[in-house]
Amino acid sequence: MANVKAITSRDNPLLVRLRKLVADPAGYRRAGEIWLEGEHLCAAFRDSGGVPTQAIVTEAAWDEPRWRDLAAAAATVVVIPQALMDGLSTLESPAPLGFVVPWAGGGAPEAGVASVVLDRLQDAGNVGTILRTASAFGVTQVIALKGTAALWSPKVLRAGMGAHFRLRLVEGASHDDLERLHLPLVATSSHGATPLSDVRLPWPCAWVLGHEGQGLDAPLLQRCALTVTIPQPGGEESLNVASAAAVCLYEALRQRSAK
Repeated sequence: MANVKAITSRDNPLLVRLRKLVADPAGYRRAGEIWLEGEHLCAAFRDSGGVPTQAIVTEAAWDEPRWRDLAAAAATVVVIPQALMDGLSTLESPAPLGFVVPWAGGGAPEAGVASVVLDRLQDAGNVGTILRTASAFGVTQVIALKGTAALWSPKVLRAGMGAHFRLRLVEGASHDDLERLHLPLVATSSHGATPLSDVRLPWPCAWVLGHEGQGLDAPLLQRCALTVTIPQPGGEESLNVASAAAVCLYEALRQRSAK
């Protein structure tokens, strides 16, 4: 049975702490905790076996069985007025429920595991979409190199739609950390490479995706065992990195299924 308490003051230390956490996309690294907002993310975390430290729920939602049952997954439930929840929300239409969950840290790459490597990607939407795509197509590990958008920021979490809880996530990795994978690195290029459909793709492997404007760091590209290109007969110079990831991961799945 969860411990339930009510908070009505904006100056309560818990709410002050959470507002600071929400205001900084990478604040979870210092705080050691993550803010999950909304039914989908909170349910995905619960369904993955996670136990939230705290559930923050509005007074109105606490009176509804649907929200009460979800909030009860937490060790402690804090009931607050809607106006205070508005101050915690990163959404235009604030959700009536959020979880505070522990952050496990940056982690280290696991060897031999099908992976996606993010090299300095900046757009949170792209990063979250890639996580969701990786999970959908059978990749189990995503490694963010230093300079990549914070994986557990609110915007990345929203775009990931719960994929975070189905993946092994590593943050702040270096080029040398990729040696631990003991896997071929596969890169994409907009020119001068073999078309994706003409290549027998290795599995497992690590797909390496580069910065939206600059592409892959040159020394990292040199480490890649294979570079492929996605044909674009329509004449575009390049694809959005999240779109490119989806095409590549689907082709890898298609080839595995064909075998």
